Amino acid sequence: MLAMSLFHHEALLRAVGPLLLVACSSASGQGAAPAAAGSSPAASGRVDELLAQMTLDEKAGQLTQWGAQVTPTGPLVQQGGEDDIRQGRVGSILGAFGVEGTRRLQKLAAEESRLKVPLLFAYDVIHGFRTVFPVPLGEAAAFDPALAERCARAAAVEAAAHGLHWTYAPMVDIGRDPRWGRVVEGAGEDPYLGAALAAARVRGFRGQPGTATSLLATAKHFVAYGGAEGGRDYDTVDVSDRALREVFLPPFRAAVEAGVDSIMPAFNEIAGTPMHAHSGILRDTLREAWGFDGLLVSDYTGIMELKAHGIAATDADAAARALNATVDIDMISGLYIEQLPALVASGKLAVAQLDAAVRRVLVAKQQLGLFDDPYRGTSVEHEKANELAPEVRALAREAGRESIVLLKNDRHLLPLSKSMATLAVIGALADDEAAALGTWYGAGRADDAVTVLDGVRLALPNTKVVYAPGASPETVAAGGFDEAERAAKAADAVLLVIGEGGDMTGEARSRSSVALPGAQLSLFERLHELGKPLVVVLVNGRALAIPEIAERAGAILEVWHLGHEMGNSVADVVFGDVNPSGKLPVTFPRTTGQVPLYYNHKQTGRPPREKERYTSKYVDVPWTPQYPFGFGLSYTTFGYEKPQLSAASLAPSEALTVSVRVKNTGERAGTEVVQLYLRDDAATFTRPVRTLRGFRRVTLAPGRSEDVKFTLDADDFALLDESFARVVEPGTFTVFVGGSSDTTNEASFEVTTGATLQGPGSAIPREVR
Repeated sequence: MLAMSLFHHEALLRAVGPLLLVACSSASGQGAAPAAAGSSPAASGRVDELLAQMTLDEKAGQLTQWGAQVTPTGPLVQQGGEDDIRQGRVGSILGAFGVEGTRRLQKLAAEESRLKVPLLFAYDVIHGFRTVFPVPLGEAAAFDPALAERCARAAAVEAAAHGLHWTYAPMVDIGRDPRWGRVVEGAGEDPYLGAALAAARVRGFRGQPGTATSLLATAKHFVAYGGAEGGRDYDTVDVSDRALREVFLPPFRAAVEAGVDSIMPAFNEIAGTPMHAHSGILRDTLREAWGFDGLLVSDYTGIMELKAHGIAATDADAAARALNATVDIDMISGLYIEQLPALVASGKLAVAQLDAAVRRVLVAKQQLGLFDDPYRGTSVEHEKANELAPEVRALAREAGRESIVLLKNDRHLLPLSKSMATLAVIGALADDEAAALGTWYGAGRADDAVTVLDGVRLALPNTKVVYAPGASPETVAAGGFDEAERAAKAADAVLLVIGEGGDMTGEARSRSSVALPGAQLSLFERLHELGKPLVVVLVNGRALAIPEIAERAGAILEVWHLGHEMGNSVADVVFGDVNPSGKLPVTFPRTTGQVPLYYNHKQTGRPPREKERYTSKYVDVPWTPQYPFGFGLSYTTFGYEKPQLSAASLAPSEALTVSVRVKNTGERAGTEVVQLYLRDDAATFTRPVRTLRGFRRVTLAPGRSEDVKFTLDADDFALLDESFARVVEPGTFTVFVGGSSDTTNEASFEVTTGATLQGPGSAIPREVR
């Protein structure tokens, strides 16, 4: 059965998956989206009064978003935009920030328009605003939702001080194909980790709703945008109903439970219907089944693109299909302001549909307090006080350190000694501010960034640091190899910084190959031949295939694009002031030909067996990844005892406690991310080989141990039956606890009877409840 027909099926409206894929309203309100601030009787009265006074043009104007460009003299809206604001034909602005400029534009709406309805100012505050934090994929490597919430909160405070109300973040798409450039904006390949970070980031951006530092948060891109064929951005998605519910929807459901204010439909289609027109998913599932009553904002010209998709013949058709799907705001294309008044006047669209969308926009403005103070107390002085504040930069440095993953450390090459006479830092990315910032860096400025070279020099005031670019990711030329070789020969050790430039991942940055770009591999091979201690620092926004480096390098650090404090964060780890604790949120393949490659895959009837020909594997490369999901080393070591279970068998209504003793078996303090995975050994429908169901960060001194406990219950044991209702089936389960997704440290238990679960449960993982 097609996905669209299932989304209209009555059973879907009550169906919930193991991670709460669909939640229905209940008398208790369990699982329902939090009510919007501003939905009180007094607030509703103000909204009703405004709505009753609006013309059709003014109503369509509230659903129209124009773009702006920030210039040295302030934000400039598109031609004619200021007149449109005065006439009430614009409800929000994308791209304008800065107190002087936003106050000037707000004055046009709040003081000079007929009804004086204020504007919303929106911006992509993805991983920081003026202070840039690690890219979201890098931050996910910390496995630390509390840290993600703190970073989002700090970004929101800065952005609000610069006149912004609304961020188009977090991106909560699951990304299993590193060729897709936008994998850098999400939390990686796992729905459980993705849901935890979605909820945390939503809470951070929102803060205390109604206060001057709160931003409207947007979960995007709804839904399955990360499943694009071939990893090509904007391409079609062909996904099963089961995978949609089990893999792609959980982070969005967690965002809704956390109170997300808006959701952005994706550019892709599902089962023949582009998301901007998908009534079955947007209206029936998101709004009716999940109870979401916030804003649906189109992606950039997404409504207009319904014509290119081939499901709308005219602009009017596109506008009508989007509004019928309950998309409230038309970003940039102008189709709503051009088409909706006539469509309603002619009876082709019901005025009630238009009013419902306008009401949601007005409620959001009320929630922000804009009717009481359109300027939210902003001032130039407050703006300046919230630019790169020392405590925010310190948070960025902390986040950068936690995001770094140690992939290899032969013979304890790292940490490097601070007392060495000469260190060679090689690679164009070592002195590249843009590479530090990565993609979607808000209002961050490159000249505020600490590069890796800067950070090394600050950390080694008494060491001669010799720098040579050697090679860049953008060129295959080998012209700098000789200089790099001379620098390496004269040094005690070599720090080779290679990977991707800041503009090589992100939107419209899909790659056909995830091998190391440019001549960087050749540079590595040349330096490796010298026999010097060689540390590779990987700078990138996606999983890379680096088999030669994985085999030959003495040590490898995955550092991502860490933001303004990148150099200091890297130096803290390289020289041992901080022990690395990051874990991979994505699987690293050996070669591009293995992708998509992810840990929680389904088992086959012929699982891979090394010496058996007719099993699922390759003939030219191992089927296993280079580095699995959840992998990450430390400067110390950790030992795990066998998991201890509170019961060998239990009923579905009972909870299971899993306890494991973790010991620091090395010689220095360190933090381990303890991970719990679960497998349903035999079920009516095929299940993943294992799924993440819990994680804990544990810091231990040398020789110390701690008993780490996890709780599992029916929500963890459940699967979707043939009608997509949540059920627990009797049978055995295996639990795995260790330092990565390939741990073999396991124990088994039995669920004795089956059950059909009632109520939606919770989509938010325990780590952030």
